[in-house]
Amino acid sequence: MSNAGVVGDPKPRIVAVRDATAPRSVRRQYVRFAFYKVAQEWRKLPVEERKEQTSALSRLLEETAQRDGQVLRTFSLVGTRGDADFMVWMVSDEMEGLHEFAAAVNRLDIAGYLSMPYHYFSMTKKSSYVEGHEHPGGEGHSNRMVILPTGRKYLFVYPFVKTRAWYRLPREARQAQMTEHIAMGHRYPGVKINTTYSFGLDDQEFVVAFESDSVEDFLDLVQEMRESAASEHTVRDVPSFTCILGEPKDVLDALG
Repeated sequence: MSNAGVVGDPKPRIVAVRDATAPRSVRRQYVRFAFYKVAQEWRKLPVEERKEQTSALSRLLEETAQRDGQVLRTFSLVGTRGDADFMVWMVSDEMEGLHEFAAAVNRLDIAGYLSMPYHYFSMTKKSSYVEGHEHPGGEGHSNRMVILPTGRKYLFVYPFVKTRAWYRLPREARQAQMTEHIAMGHRYPGVKINTTYSFGLDDQEFVVAFESDSVEDFLDLVQEMRESAASEHTVRDVPSFTCILGEPKDVLDALG
Protein backbone atom coordinates (compact mmCIF):
# COMPACT_ATOMS: atom_id res chain seq x y z
CA MET A 1 0.00 0.00 0.00
CA SER A 2 1.40 3.43 -0.90
CA ASN A 3 2.33 5.88 1.87
CA ALA A 4 1.75 8.88 -0.38
CA GLY A 5 -0.59 11.42 1.21
CA VAL A 6 -0.53 9.88 4.73
CA VAL A 7 -1.44 12.48 7.37
CA GLY A 8 1.65 13.80 9.11
CA ASP A 9 4.04 13.22 6.21
CA PRO A 10 5.90 16.41 5.25
CA LYS A 11 5.45 15.50 1.59
CA PRO A 12 4.10 12.56 -0.41
CA ARG A 13 6.50 9.66 -0.95
CA ILE A 14 6.65 7.61 -4.10
CA VAL A 15 6.78 3.86 -3.43
CA ALA A 16 8.12 1.68 -6.23
CA VAL A 17 5.95 -1.35 -6.90
CA ARG A 18 7.31 -4.21 -8.98
CA ASP A 19 5.06 -5.22 -11.84
CA ALA A 20 4.86 -9.00 -11.61
CA THR A 21 3.64 -9.16 -15.21
CA ALA A 22 6.67 -7.34 -16.60
CA PRO A 23 8.98 -9.49 -18.75
CA ARG A 24 12.19 -10.67 -17.13
CA SER A 25 15.52 -11.13 -18.89
CA VAL A 26 15.82 -14.55 -17.24
CA ARG A 27 12.64 -16.16 -15.98
CA ARG A 28 12.68 -17.67 -12.50
CA GLN A 29 11.58 -21.26 -12.17
CA TYR A 30 9.39 -23.25 -9.79
CA VAL A 31 10.93 -26.45 -8.47
CA ARG A 32 9.42 -29.56 -6.90
CA PHE A 33 11.13 -32.57 -5.32
CA ALA A 34 8.46 -35.24 -4.74
CA PHE A 35 9.52 -38.44 -2.97
CA TYR A 36 7.11 -41.36 -3.31
CA LYS A 37 6.70 -44.60 -1.38
CA VAL A 38 4.65 -47.52 -2.72
CA ALA A 39 2.54 -49.51 -0.25
CA GLN A 40 3.36 -53.16 0.39
CA GLU A 41 -0.22 -54.03 -0.58
CA TRP A 42 0.54 -52.92 -4.13
CA ARG A 43 3.18 -55.63 -4.51
CA LYS A 44 0.53 -58.25 -3.74
CA LEU A 45 -1.58 -57.23 -6.74
CA PRO A 46 -1.55 -59.43 -9.86
CA VAL A 47 1.47 -58.79 -12.06
CA GLU A 48 -0.58 -57.56 -15.02
CA GLU A 49 -2.46 -55.07 -12.87
CA ARG A 50 0.78 -53.67 -11.52
CA LYS A 51 2.19 -53.40 -15.04
CA GLU A 52 -0.87 -51.48 -16.23
CA GLN A 53 -0.58 -49.03 -13.35
CA THR A 54 3.16 -48.39 -13.75
CA SER A 55 2.73 -48.04 -17.53
CA ALA A 56 0.10 -45.34 -17.03
CA LEU A 57 2.36 -43.44 -14.64
CA SER A 58 5.34 -43.87 -16.96
CA ARG A 59 3.36 -42.38 -19.87
CA LEU A 60 2.36 -39.39 -17.76
CA LEU A 61 5.97 -38.80 -16.71
CA GLU A 62 7.25 -39.03 -20.29
CA GLU A 63 4.53 -36.75 -21.67
CA THR A 64 5.14 -34.15 -18.96
CA ALA A 65 8.88 -34.18 -19.64
CA GLN A 66 8.21 -33.24 -23.29
CA ARG A 67 6.18 -30.11 -22.56
CA ASP A 68 7.63 -26.68 -23.24
CA GLY A 69 8.70 -24.74 -20.17
CA GLN A 70 9.08 -27.84 -18.03
CA VAL A 71 11.91 -30.15 -17.02
CA LEU A 72 11.22 -33.52 -15.43
CA ARG A 73 13.69 -36.17 -14.25
CA THR A 74 12.97 -39.45 -12.44
CA PHE A 75 15.21 -41.11 -9.86
CA SER A 76 15.18 -44.39 -7.96
CA LEU A 77 15.91 -44.56 -4.23
CA VAL A 78 15.62 -48.34 -4.10
CA GLY A 79 18.70 -49.44 -2.20
CA THR A 80 19.60 -45.98 -0.84
CA ARG A 81 16.59 -45.13 1.38
CA GLY A 82 14.17 -47.28 3.30
CA ASP A 83 11.36 -44.73 3.46
CA ALA A 84 11.12 -43.61 -0.18
CA ASP A 85 11.18 -45.59 -3.44
CA PHE A 86 11.45 -42.98 -6.18
CA MET A 87 11.63 -39.24 -6.69
CA VAL A 88 10.32 -36.90 -9.37
CA TRP A 89 12.37 -33.72 -9.83
CA MET A 90 10.29 -31.21 -11.74
CA VAL A 91 11.12 -27.67 -12.84
CA SER A 92 8.50 -25.43 -14.41
CA ASP A 93 8.23 -21.87 -15.69
CA GLU A 94 4.74 -21.73 -14.17
CA MET A 95 3.64 -22.97 -10.74
CA GLU A 96 0.47 -24.29 -12.36
CA GLY A 97 2.60 -26.82 -14.24
CA LEU A 98 3.56 -28.45 -10.94
CA HIS A 99 -0.05 -28.43 -9.79
CA GLU A 100 -1.37 -29.97 -12.99
CA PHE A 101 1.16 -32.80 -12.90
CA ALA A 102 0.45 -33.59 -9.24
CA ALA A 103 -3.29 -33.61 -9.92
CA ALA A 104 -2.79 -35.94 -12.90
CA VAL A 105 -0.87 -38.39 -10.70
CA ASN A 106 -3.71 -38.32 -8.16
CA ARG A 107 -6.14 -39.45 -10.85
CA LEU A 108 -4.17 -42.62 -11.68
CA ASP A 109 -5.07 -46.02 -10.23
CA ILE A 110 -1.61 -46.38 -8.68
CA ALA A 111 -2.20 -43.22 -6.62
CA GLY A 112 -4.20 -45.31 -4.16
CA TYR A 113 -1.00 -47.14 -3.28
CA LEU A 114 1.37 -44.16 -3.21
CA SER A 115 2.33 -42.00 -0.25
CA MET A 116 4.65 -39.00 -0.26
CA PRO A 117 6.85 -39.16 2.87
CA TYR A 118 8.90 -36.15 1.72
CA HIS A 119 8.12 -33.20 -0.51
CA TYR A 120 9.93 -29.90 -1.08
CA PHE A 121 8.80 -26.85 -3.02
CA SER A 122 11.18 -24.03 -3.98
CA MET A 123 12.15 -21.47 -6.60
CA THR A 124 15.28 -20.38 -8.38
CA LYS A 125 16.69 -17.01 -7.41
CA LYS A 126 19.72 -14.90 -8.16
CA SER A 127 22.41 -15.70 -5.60
CA SER A 128 23.66 -12.94 -3.29
CA TYR A 129 27.14 -14.43 -3.13
CA VAL A 130 28.14 -15.41 -6.66
CA GLU A 131 27.70 -12.14 -8.58
CA GLY A 132 29.80 -12.37 -11.71
CA HIS A 133 30.93 -15.86 -10.73
CA GLU A 134 31.33 -18.51 -13.40
CA HIS A 135 31.70 -22.23 -12.85
CA PRO A 136 34.85 -23.98 -14.09
CA GLY A 137 34.41 -24.96 -17.73
CA GLY A 138 31.62 -22.42 -18.19
CA GLU A 139 28.96 -24.86 -17.01
CA GLY A 140 25.76 -23.52 -15.56
CA HIS A 141 24.48 -20.00 -14.99
CA SER A 142 26.24 -17.66 -12.61
CA ASN A 143 22.97 -16.28 -11.27
CA ARG A 144 21.52 -19.77 -10.60
CA MET A 145 18.11 -18.73 -11.98
CA VAL A 146 18.02 -21.46 -14.63
CA ILE A 147 18.27 -25.16 -13.82
CA LEU A 148 19.77 -27.24 -16.61
CA PRO A 149 20.20 -30.86 -15.45
CA THR A 150 23.48 -32.38 -16.59
CA GLY A 151 22.33 -36.00 -16.81
CA ARG A 152 24.90 -37.16 -14.27
CA LYS A 153 24.06 -40.47 -12.65
CA TYR A 154 23.38 -39.35 -9.08
CA LEU A 155 21.44 -36.53 -7.47
CA PHE A 156 21.98 -35.73 -3.79
CA VAL A 157 19.14 -33.70 -2.28
CA TYR A 158 18.50 -32.16 1.12
CA PRO A 159 16.56 -29.27 2.69
CA PHE A 160 18.58 -26.58 4.43
CA VAL A 161 17.94 -24.02 7.18
CA LYS A 162 20.40 -21.41 8.51
CA THR A 163 20.49 -19.71 11.91
CA ARG A 164 18.83 -16.32 12.25
CA ALA A 165 22.22 -15.06 13.48
CA TRP A 166 23.59 -15.70 9.97
CA TYR A 167 21.29 -13.10 8.46
CA ARG A 168 22.38 -10.52 11.06
CA LEU A 169 26.07 -10.86 10.19
CA PRO A 170 27.60 -7.98 8.20
CA ARG A 171 27.38 -8.50 4.45
CA GLU A 172 31.16 -8.69 4.17
CA ALA A 173 31.40 -11.44 6.80
CA ARG A 174 28.80 -13.56 5.05
CA GLN A 175 30.50 -13.07 1.69
CA ALA A 176 33.87 -14.14 3.11
CA GLN A 177 32.40 -17.34 4.53
CA MET A 178 30.55 -18.15 1.31
CA THR A 179 33.68 -17.47 -0.75
CA GLU A 180 35.45 -20.13 1.33
CA HIS A 181 32.50 -22.46 0.76
CA ILE A 182 32.58 -21.89 -3.01
CA ALA A 183 36.33 -22.49 -3.14
CA MET A 184 35.83 -25.89 -1.49
CA GLY A 185 33.26 -26.77 -4.13
CA HIS A 186 35.70 -25.91 -6.91
CA ARG A 187 38.01 -28.63 -5.67
CA TYR A 188 35.33 -31.09 -6.81
CA PRO A 189 34.53 -29.98 -10.39
CA GLY A 190 32.55 -33.16 -11.04
CA VAL A 191 29.91 -32.09 -8.51
CA LYS A 192 27.39 -29.49 -9.71
CA ILE A 193 25.15 -27.69 -7.19
CA ASN A 194 21.60 -26.52 -7.86
CA THR A 195 20.47 -24.16 -5.10
CA THR A 196 16.78 -23.29 -4.83
CA TYR A 197 14.95 -21.09 -2.34
CA SER A 198 11.89 -21.73 -0.16
CA PHE A 199 11.58 -18.64 2.07
CA GLY A 200 7.92 -18.43 3.06
CA LEU A 201 6.94 -21.12 0.52
CA ASP A 202 7.81 -24.28 2.46
CA ASP A 203 9.24 -25.31 5.83
CA GLN A 204 12.91 -25.03 4.80
CA GLU A 205 14.81 -21.99 3.53
CA PHE A 206 16.73 -23.73 0.73
CA VAL A 207 16.72 -27.02 -1.12
CA VAL A 208 20.09 -28.04 -2.54
CA ALA A 209 20.54 -30.72 -5.18
CA PHE A 210 24.01 -31.86 -6.22
CA GLU A 211 24.56 -33.71 -9.51
CA SER A 212 27.56 -36.03 -9.81
CA ASP A 213 28.75 -39.26 -11.39
CA SER A 214 30.79 -39.99 -8.26
CA VAL A 215 29.30 -40.83 -4.87
CA GLU A 216 32.81 -40.65 -3.41
CA ASP A 217 33.37 -37.07 -4.57
CA PHE A 218 30.11 -35.89 -3.03
CA LEU A 219 30.83 -37.60 0.30
CA ASP A 220 34.32 -36.06 0.46
CA LEU A 221 32.99 -32.61 -0.51
CA VAL A 222 30.36 -32.62 2.24
CA GLN A 223 32.89 -33.82 4.81
CA GLU A 224 35.27 -31.00 3.84
CA MET A 225 32.51 -28.42 4.01
CA ARG A 226 31.82 -29.41 7.63
CA GLU A 227 35.09 -27.62 8.44
CA SER A 228 34.02 -24.32 6.87
CA ALA A 229 33.08 -21.29 8.95
CA ALA A 230 29.66 -21.12 7.29
CA SER A 231 28.75 -24.58 8.60
CA GLU A 232 28.50 -23.13 12.12
CA HIS A 233 25.31 -21.42 10.99
CA THR A 234 23.50 -24.59 9.89
CA VAL A 235 20.33 -25.41 11.81
CA ARG A 236 19.15 -28.32 9.68
CA ASP A 237 20.38 -30.12 6.56
CA VAL A 238 18.52 -33.44 6.85
CA PRO A 239 17.02 -35.68 5.64
CA SER A 240 19.46 -36.30 2.82
CA PHE A 241 18.70 -38.40 -0.24
CA THR A 242 20.94 -40.28 -2.65
CA CYS A 243 18.96 -40.60 -5.90
CA ILE A 244 19.83 -42.68 -8.97
CA LEU A 245 18.85 -41.21 -12.35
CA GLY A 246 16.77 -43.43 -14.63
CA GLU A 247 14.14 -43.42 -17.35
CA PRO A 248 10.59 -43.53 -15.92
CA LYS A 249 10.04 -47.16 -16.96
CA ASP A 250 13.30 -48.33 -15.38
CA VAL A 251 12.65 -46.38 -12.17
CA LEU A 252 9.14 -47.85 -11.87
CA ASP A 253 10.28 -51.38 -12.75
CA ALA A 254 12.48 -51.27 -9.63
CA LEU A 255 9.34 -51.07 -7.48
CA GLY A 256 8.65 -54.78 -8.04
